[in-house]
Amino acid sequence: MEHKAGFVSILGNPNVGKSTLMNRLVGEKLSIITAKSQTTRHRVKGIVNEEGYQIIFSDTPGVVKPSYKMQEYMLDFSRSALDDADIIVYVTDVVEKFDKNAGFLERVKQREAPLLLVINKVDLTTPARLDALFDTWRQVLPRAEIFPLSATENFNVPNLYKRIVELLPAGEPYFAKDELTDMPARFFVAEIIREKILLHYDKEIPYSVEVVIEEFKEDDKRVDIMALVHVERDSQKGILIGHQGSALKRVGTEARLDIEAFLDKKVFLSLRVKVLKDWRDKETELKNFGYKQL
Repeated sequence: MEHKAGFVSILGNPNVGKSTLMNRLVGEKLSIITAKSQTTRHRVKGIVNEEGYQIIFSDTPGVVKPSYKMQEYMLDFSRSALDDADIIVYVTDVVEKFDKNAGFLERVKQREAPLLLVINKVDLTTPARLDALFDTWRQVLPRAEIFPLSATENFNVPNLYKRIVELLPAGEPYFAKDELTDMPARFFVAEIIREKILLHYDKEIPYSVEVVIEEFKEDDKRVDIMALVHVERDSQKGILIGHQGSALKRVGTEARLDIEAFLDKKVFLSLRVKVLKDWRDKETELKNFGYKQL
């Protein structure tokens, strides 16, 4: 039987459930998920390997009109994923307006790759509302195949997955058949720490944070990790650390437990906080943090 392989890009606006869907399709938690928008900052690839095929899924940042340089680079990740895709999975939900970020949607229309439109969160709407959404999206993206589903409930996700496999082009694997992702372990460690910050802090703090793994020492039984949390202002540093370090300690404890589960090893985690003023708008810092694509 001929082997199949292809890149499947999951695209859409913030907070429609792209990361939840990605994790469902891959069968592993690779993308962080919170109720806050713009959780995903990078293009995260998850690789599914079966005997007859390999699927390289890409979770992408939500499409926004950039307010600062970091968001410009996040948009670049989404555009490159669109251009590279063998199959496009465009995700919307039952509440967002169909013309949100119409410019990016126009780019989606112009691509020739198979287009699967996911209407997510159908468990939160009525049959009549869903019928109306079908009619609207058939006009907006007439060539798309539409999949109503709930990523959180795993409703209709298997049918979407089956269709993706059917549409995969013939080809040899792009990655070794035992690989789950092209990202290093330290990337996911940083993302786990950032997820805990997103969960426990409000307002600007989660969006002003970047986590860098300074040290990652691993042996057969344990991993020693030193992580540096960058913020933009002194006031944010104080809030992040909390009274006598209590807030940062909570983040560290919760992150360590998740990192141990991810790495399947004992973990010793050390966190410290540093102010790096306005890093989200500085080209050099964004390049160092991996936002600028080469």
